[in-house]
Amino acid sequence: MLPSSHNTIRRSVNVRRFVQLLNGAAIIILWSSCEEVPPYAQQPLAAGYPSNIPSGYWNGDGLSGTPKIVVHLGEQRAYFYKGKHLVGESTISTGKPGFSTPPGSYSVLQKDRNHVSSEFGDYVDDYGNVVRSNIDVRKDTQPRGSHFDGARMPYFMRFRGGYGMHAGYVPPFRASHGCIRLPEPWARPFFENAEEGTPVIVKE
Repeated sequence: MLPSSHNTIRRSVNVRRFVQLLNGAAIIILWSSCEEVPPYAQQPLAAGYPSNIPSGYWNGDGLSGTPKIVVHLGEQRAYFYKGKHLVGESTISTGKPGFSTPPGSYSVLQKDRNHVSSEFGDYVDDYGNVVRSNIDVRKDTQPRGSHFDGARMPYFMRFRGGYGMHAGYVPPFRASHGCIRLPEPWARPFFENAEEGTPVIVKE
């Protein structure tokens, strides 16, 4: 018969393993509920935890200066300047393979605090149940008995054609149809401090 101290150690190890399994399951459920994880993004999930938790900051309140937004696709980060001062930064998620966010020098053309997409969203039934998710109305056939429900894109700032910056789901990989997604806590001050005409520089 094992001494009681050995039994205590075994119970402690079992509890730690159980907690680790629960954490892994929670992450998988959270990710799968938001969006299908594509093959090119499997590695961070296999490691057990996302490689970059959405993060950022805003220190621009009360500061003056001409606004400018700089987006680094390689870093998956966006930076907000007032004059020469960096006042805000955010994790982003840009266009996935086949829907790349185009690099270039742009400016904010239009702002819409409560934008709803007319192209991307879900097909849902009359009860609001999702029949087919993450669709493009220009390409994806509408199932019988369903209707289109446009994706909500709060704090939307259009900078080229249908491309814009907005609040949305920000996983640790490129997941959008070309737009630049920011976590809502940072999308809001970016939106509120960028007027129409603000330069938007998208870099590789």
